[in-house]
Parts: sequence; C-alpha cells; structure tokens
Amino acid sequence: MCYFCGHKFDGDKVYRSTVCTQCGHELRSCVNCRFYDSGAHWECRETISEAVADKENANFCEFFSYVDRAGHNSGSDKAKAARNAFMSLFGD
Repeated sequence: MCYFCGHKFDGDKVYRSTVCTQCGHELRSCVNCRFYDSGAHWECRETISEAVADKENANFCEFFSYVDRAGHNSGSDKAKAARNAFMSLFGD
C-alpha cells in the first residue's frame, strides 16, 4: 500500500523505478519499507551503515522490503492523542 495515497500495490516486486499507479510516488523508499521506524536510530530497525537523508524518494538500500502499511496514519493519531492527554495535565 502506497504510503502517500494508500493505493494497493498489486505487483510482484518493487524495483527502484517502480511508482504508484495512483499518485506517481516512488515505492522503493524508506517510508514504504518494513524496517522504517520513525523512533529508531536513523529511522530504520535494520543495521544500516549510514543514514538515508531522503526517506520519501527511491534509494538503493540493500535491506529494502516493501510492506503493506494499511492504516499507516494510526501511529501518528495515537501519538497525537497521547500528546493531547499529556498537555491536558497542565491545563490551558
């Protein structure tokens, strides 16, 4: 599932040149990888030798593994709810 528009990828393999048929974004990017984790070192759960500066565009990472991130925004919604609950402790 494309990170940007949520369109389901129905191909077999994601190559560096593979783009989403719905929005045109490159699919072989960190945000579409199963190892992507915004809370991890260099935002990757894999042991990479250097950070990938642009997480939203295609790269040559050897660890890339495409993942279907159905509901990828749920994590940010949970974080926002937690932040709001924390801030409510201090009043307006």
